[in-house]
Formats: sequence, C-alpha cells, structure tokens
Amino acid sequence: MENEIAAKKLAELGHTTRLSIFRYLVKIGNEGAPVGQIQENLNIPGSTLSHHISRLVSVGLIKQVRESRILYCIPQYEVLNELVEFLKSECCIESKCNK
Repeated sequence: MENEIAAKKLAELGHTTRLSIFRYLVKIGNEGAPVGQIQENLNIPGSTLSHHISRLVSVGLIKQVRESRILYCIPQYEVLNELVEFLKSECCIESKCNK
C-alpha cells in the first residue's frame, strides 16, 4: 500500500462520525448492517449518514449491497487488515523491539 492511499483511508477514519460508523460495522460482523439500523443505533440524521457512508465507500473501507429495498453496509476487513499491516510494516526496523 502506498502512503497516499493509506493517508486517504486514515483521513476518512479521522472523522468522529465516520469512525463511529466503521467501528459499529466492525462490531456487527461480515453480514453488515442495513443503513436504517446504523442510523437508529448511532442516532445520525439520514442525509448526514449517507454522506459519511459514501466517503467510507470511496476509500474501500465499506461496501454497500442492496437486497430488495434494503441497503446493507458491509465492513471490508481485508482493507482494514492491509491498513493495519501497512502501519506496522516498518515497526522497529532500525532497532530491536518486541512487536
């Protein structure tokens, strides 16, 4: 992962509302959650929630899947894991430490 890509993902998670949304979805698991459930549990107005979800989708941290009339948001764990590994990739390369 390049610095620029990592920075974009981290920037989106740097907003408290988007971080709350992403953490909620990570807690829910692989099946994701309907937008209405996210809105209800986090008490975020619909238009605001839509804006924040689209920002997370734009950097690949979540994806949206429509089932009939319900729109699900699903956390992308592989993208999260790549980001974490990127952050840890050069840990202590210039000294000895316990990772």
